[in-house]
Amino acid sequence: MHAALIAAGLYSLAVGPVNTFFLDSSDGCVLIDAGFPSSAEKILQAIQELGKQPKDVRHIILTHAHPDHIGSFAALKKATGADAYMHPLDAPIAIAGTGFRRLYPAPGLFSHIAIRALALAAQSVEPASIEHEVRDGDVLPIAGGLTAIHVPGHCAGQIALLWPQHGGVLFAVDTCANMMGLGLSIGYEDLEEGKRSLKKLAQLDFQIACFGHGKPIMRNASSQFRAKWG
Repeated sequence: MHAALIAAGLYSLAVGPVNTFFLDSSDGCVLIDAGFPSSAEKILQAIQELGKQPKDVRHIILTHAHPDHIGSFAALKKATGADAYMHPLDAPIAIAGTGFRRLYPAPGLFSHIAIRALALAAQSVEPASIEHEVRDGDVLPIAGGLTAIHVPGHCAGQIALLWPQHGGVLFAVDTCANMMGLGLSIGYEDLEEGKRSLKKLAQLDFQIACFGHGKPIMRNASSQFRAKWG
């Protein structure tokens, strides 16, 4: 696996069908999400290819508690010694390593098939501690500031992140996806709540949008969100 440059200081580290993100910051590098179980070695290798060592990663932000996003969290935390950040509704799942809530497919045949495949994924992961609980509107004083936005629906404790660099970078993660064009995520705990979260994100201004699944939108991303969900 290789790190893909999105913008200066921002890289996508794809682990199979899920993306993690790496922010190269002088005050401590940041890893956003941790992929499936058994992904730690590949993620660490990609970070080393960027000229960084595990100890350079000082912060791990977990956007939500699904096994494809926290699967290798414990292993990465051990390797880096980083502090971890998560919304209080989902932090207990990462701390326990189990207790995943049920996910219902979004409309469409592909979503039904993908949800069945995800249901076969790990029902438990290695647990690890969360040092910092992150709530809606919190500005994390790392990498120049990351604003947390609580966006339930896909997952009750999911957060998106808005980074002020490059005209604004939105880490929309699994609020939606960009696999076959911008659209809904494959599943939601509460679809109507998820739509309200997307409307919330559509009110923001950002040039770039990054997703847990699919390619980033590199220009005028917020206008595309507004056209779809504003």
